[in-house]
Amino acid sequence: MAQRDYSPYQQKLISRFYENRDQLDDQKLGELVTNLYLATSANKKAKLWASAQEIMVRMKLPETRIKHVVDSQDPAVLAAVVQELQSGKLKRG
Repeated sequence: MAQRDYSPYQQKLISRFYENRDQLDDQKLGELVTNLYLATSANKKAKLWASAQEIMVRMKLPETRIKHVVDSQDPAVLAAVVQELQSGKLKRG
């Protein structure tokens, strides 16, 4: 892929996005908990769990914890992870 030349404004936006990536991931994981509780179709739930797994991997959470959460398929377990992240009890890798 060719290298793009971004304007200074675009460079600042991109920089801010990556500086705030942790907070964005925390927020997205919390939103996924709500969406999982409300999801009715199996396909939608599968996509939401895949997104949750992707975010937790990006957050560098312990692999055993990610596996436990995804294998449980229980939004309450994911909600506990979100709560631990927000309280600072669960550390990122």
